[in-house]
Amino acid sequence: MTGGNHLRVACVGAGYFAQFHYDSWRRMARADLVAACDRDLEKAAATGLPAYTDMRQMLGDQTPDLLDVIVPPGAHAEVIRAALAAGVKWIICQKPFCRDLPEGQAVTAAAKAAGATIVVHENFRFQPWYRTIKAVLDEGAIGDVHQVTFRLRPGDGQGPDAYLDRQPYFQQMPRFLIHETGVHWVDTFRYLLGNPTAVYADLRQMNPAIAGEDAGYILFDHPNGARALFDGNRHLDHKADNLRRTMGEALIEGTQGTLRLHGDGSVTQRAFGSPTETTVLGPDTWDGFGGDCVHALQSHVVSGVLDGQPFENEAADYLYVMRVEEKIYAAANTGQKQRIEG
Repeated sequence: MTGGNHLRVACVGAGYFAQFHYDSWRRMARADLVAACDRDLEKAAATGLPAYTDMRQMLGDQTPDLLDVIVPPGAHAEVIRAALAAGVKWIICQKPFCRDLPEGQAVTAAAKAAGATIVVHENFRFQPWYRTIKAVLDEGAIGDVHQVTFRLRPGDGQGPDAYLDRQPYFQQMPRFLIHETGVHWVDTFRYLLGNPTAVYADLRQMNPAIAGEDAGYILFDHPNGARALFDGNRHLDHKADNLRRTMGEALIEGTQGTLRLHGDGSVTQRAFGSPTETTVLGPDTWDGFGGDCVHALQSHVVSGVLDGQPFENEAADYLYVMRVEEKIYAAANTGQKQRIEG
């Protein structure tokens, strides 16, 4: 590592979402961006870094400490295996992680055998509103939590041009609402309530222009009797100046009070029996994605590598989210609640 207290960081991928990764790395005092790789050399060069189309050449030339994988799931396994072969010991990989659970398990095992660590870039739990909600729950301020509801309403799913201006591959994903989007709340709910033990799902495809499902309900059983409901519909919107800031609204209900997440990123609290809400987190003022959650996650990884802080969402742990995803689709296909083992 450069100077023993810096990370040399290379990135694979320079598509739409990668912009948030590059911006975050550039704001870190202890990370040095050294190169970018993309199949489109022009996109890689647009980052202002040494640009490559051949990732193996980039790894050989630049010898990064950490590789940030910002490509679609179908390319994850190949990229990670190449990084392991080149001796990279720290990898951040975008979600959805790999094509499916068996591929994710194989890649995770390969990383363990190589003495490498993969952290899945599951950044929603790092959004400031969920960190605030978690802190309030840990304080016991709303008593025993009975129910958590999230209503996904990004308003971007209507018509034949849905998603084409941002992430056109969304239209071809055979599993979409849950595999691409809903997994954020699978992980967020487990962050808030613990690992779910069972799921029931009712999924549907509403836009004929896309291959996968784009609306549905998922009911999660969590420890201590808590329930969580994911109510997703990409066609509908919610009250927000930026529909992608929170992508919807949440309600967390306990025996002594209620927390509410609003579309502006603010969180309010109401005591049981009271008509008055108080603000525990003000509206979000970050112009970029999700309350700067990409930067929060990447800063967390840097602290883990350089300071030895424990990681959230190591690949081995994140495989649980992937098992939950498989059970969600099984529940939707069978119409029966599915238990989650392990």
